[in-house]
Amino acid sequence: MDPFTLPSIPSELNWINQPLDWKAGPGNQLTIVAGKVSDWFIDPAGNSSKGNAPCALFTAPDENYILSACVKVDFASTFDAGVLFLRESNTSWGKLCFEFSPQGKPMVVSVVTREFSDDCNSIIVEGNIVFLRAAVTPRTIAFHYSHDGKLWHFVRYFTLGISHRLAVGFSSQSPTGEKCTAIFSDIVYRSGVLTDLRNGE
Repeated sequence: MDPFTLPSIPSELNWINQPLDWKAGPGNQLTIVAGKVSDWFIDPAGNSSKGNAPCALFTAPDENYILSACVKVDFASTFDAGVLFLRESNTSWGKLCFEFSPQGKPMVVSVVTREFSDDCNSIIVEGNIVFLRAAVTPRTIAFHYSHDGKLWHFVRYFTLGISHRLAVGFSSQSPTGEKCTAIFSDIVYRSGVLTDLRNGE
């Protein structure tokens, strides 16, 4: 699939894995429809490995940057999610998900993979819309969520090592379902660092 652009993203976005459908626009918006049984996850028990969910990723021109978006998900099946995805390689990546739990609740979930995946549920969200954010430096990544895109809450702080090939962007997944539609709007990219990771400023 050909690369494409978004108004607020400083580089072309390239696809890893083909979506069932997708659309850029109107305005600063991206819709990704993931097909059936699509996911990124490497089971710590070694029983399974998935890396087939569609991702639209770009390489940032800055060493220090922050990417955020409002994420709306048409939840239907367990683990359906809209995702901010950061990928160094097939076995080194992180994702911040707005995901449908086995209990039928939308949740903020983070997964960090260094050979195997470390999966952590964070908080239940009412409704099917939330803001997600990743703050990136050459060595560290911080995940946050927000209800309004203004007041941010800390989720996770981690490293994938010193990154030389890190790509970042957007994904949709449907590990147990037939498809999942995730709409990313209010997409913001800016260079710089946060002054306080714990309170999200």
